[in-house]
Amino acid sequence: MSKRFQSPGHVVVIGAGIVGLGTAWVLARDGWQVTVVDRDQPGTGASGGNGAQLSYSYVQPLADPGIWSQLPKLLLSPDSPLRFRLQADPAQWSWLMRFMMACRGSVSRDTTRQLLALAARSRQVFEMLLQQEDLTCDYSASGKLVLYPDAKGLDGARRQLDVQHSLGGALQLILKPDACVHVEPALAHYASRVAGGVYTPSECAVDCGALCAALHQRLADQGVRFVLGQPVRGWVTEKDKARAIQLQEQTLEADAFVLAAGTGSVHLARHWGVRLPIYPLKGYSITLPLTGDQTHQAPRVSITDLSRKVVFARLGDRLRVAGMAELVGEDRSVDPARIASLKSATQQLFPGVMDEATDVQPWAGLRPATPRGLPLLGRHPAMPANVCLNTGHGALGLTLSMGSAESVRQYLRQWTSDPADPRLPAPVACSA
Repeated sequence: MSKRFQSPGHVVVIGAGIVGLGTAWVLARDGWQVTVVDRDQPGTGASGGNGAQLSYSYVQPLADPGIWSQLPKLLLSPDSPLRFRLQADPAQWSWLMRFMMACRGSVSRDTTRQLLALAARSRQVFEMLLQQEDLTCDYSASGKLVLYPDAKGLDGARRQLDVQHSLGGALQLILKPDACVHVEPALAHYASRVAGGVYTPSECAVDCGALCAALHQRLADQGVRFVLGQPVRGWVTEKDKARAIQLQEQTLEADAFVLAAGTGSVHLARHWGVRLPIYPLKGYSITLPLTGDQTHQAPRVSITDLSRKVVFARLGDRLRVAGMAELVGEDRSVDPARIASLKSATQQLFPGVMDEATDVQPWAGLRPATPRGLPLLGRHPAMPANVCLNTGHGALGLTLSMGSAESVRQYLRQWTSDPADPRLPAPVACSA
């Protein structure tokens, strides 16, 4: 990031999840007067109970050619980690069709390339955040191990690694089952059920909810204003600019606006007749307290079990277990069957870390996903140039948050230098 410059004034960030808070931190450091607006409290949406993994180096888009061979099982199995509830909703059908069109090798490779570049930038900015701010958030850099159930899946992983290595990806190792146990001894009894794994030593984990709470407090201490508990009701526009947002109790004027409201961004963009290609992917998690022998039986390395599409991340004296992807609309209810599935997966992989009396803290959240898996960053050609998009991160919101914030900073700096510049970029993957 370049040194601070003289800001033109006030920017409103709509959304107080990790994407919005990261954006507020970056812009405040760049000299902006920042106000963060959210209908809820910081970090209580999709950021609150997510999978906690920072997957900077090993990314595989959900829109992948391999999805075609998995479709019968994914659609028909009652235990499928991917679930569709087809609705009379044109947005859902449009998203699904575009998603299936993106499940091509060439598209997946290009998506991987862009995600790796954005993730690398995000790592740099996030490490800067950790160095400059004293944030309590159970951060660890213990690596990540992705488990593959069969040889076919592991062969696919080799091909994905070849793509990532050709793009300058970080060190990653294909491991046999016994080597997986060497990396994570807590898998000793489970190794016979996997064909192998991909180990990325450089990957990290962090409690995103705790990170949001700590960053909220730090930003408030540094002069960032927060207007919470008030949904955005509409926009005030003048000619080709956004002048203000209308809240429940006030009208808030600003020079620029950043739309980082997750799935809520879709509704807010409709003021200009724009239909953002974002649909909620519902995910679930449980969080287990670890005491006594449980601390030794739980993994230290972050684990992804691809057969169940479930991730395990160690957060100090707790274990976060998360997974599932449901296209069920704006449904935030917690399905007991999904929580039971996460508990079953935990007992299969790490049987000593919980019992029937364990308080698992069930959670569900909606991840704003584009069909290709690329976030929308920058301006939309049909929206005012002083409204910047920062949304659509899917399951990678935590990983990509700080890199996306830096992209927004660069866009707004370019816009303030010459607001009439016709070369101002359109958002990445706006047609994804």
